Amino acid sequence: MRRHLDAGYTLVKMKVGGLPLDDDVRRLEAVLEVVGAGDHLAVDANGKFERAEALAYAKALAPFKLRWFEEPCHPLDFALYAELAGVYAPPLATGENLYSTQDVKNLVRFGGFRTGHDIIQVDPPQAYGIGQYAKTLDMLATYNWPRSSLFPHGGNQMSLSMAAGLGLGGAESYPGVFGDFGGFADDAVIANGAITLSDRPGIGFEGQAGLYKIMKELADL
Repeated sequence: MRRHLDAGYTLVKMKVGGLPLDDDVRRLEAVLEVVGAGDHLAVDANGKFERAEALAYAKALAPFKLRWFEEPCHPLDFALYAELAGVYAPPLATGENLYSTQDVKNLVRFGGFRTGHDIIQVDPPQAYGIGQYAKTLDMLATYNWPRSSLFPHGGNQMSLSMAAGLGLGGAESYPGVFGDFGGFADDAVIANGAITLSDRPGIGFEGQAGLYKIMKELADL
């Protein structure tokens, strides 16, 4: 976490659910000593919890006022999401495993997600690309969802470019993860949690030498 802060990030995320709740709370408290406040930290359970454990975590995490509590339960368990939204005041987040516009529509209709408060994390490259993602945005607009509450998952240059071009709330980053397929352009600089996009043409991968090499070799086959 210190390394990420030193790299210019102002919001970091940690996993929960791999240890008992009390141990996770101690881990959380240790990270908060580094990042300073709950709004600089999100947690992600990767859909691990059934109802009882999800509610227990929600009760334990609520006092920390985290930036968001991500995927506490199965991504399609909209009834449980609605129940959690009723008892967990800080923001919830989900969407990386929702690909179709209809899935996202069902989330906002039945999942109890609070407009302008909770976070939707659809990953555009996995959600049928730019055209279909734009249709998802149009659908969300009919439910008065602000684009500032949309925070693409995936940590790649394409999602970053789309977040900037479409005026979304932000884009996740995974420094050092996914090898040549993750991360941003080689000359990207993070400062105070923000990044300025390059003016090079293309969707962004052209500025990643390792990925560009792989793509070029495939194109030349």
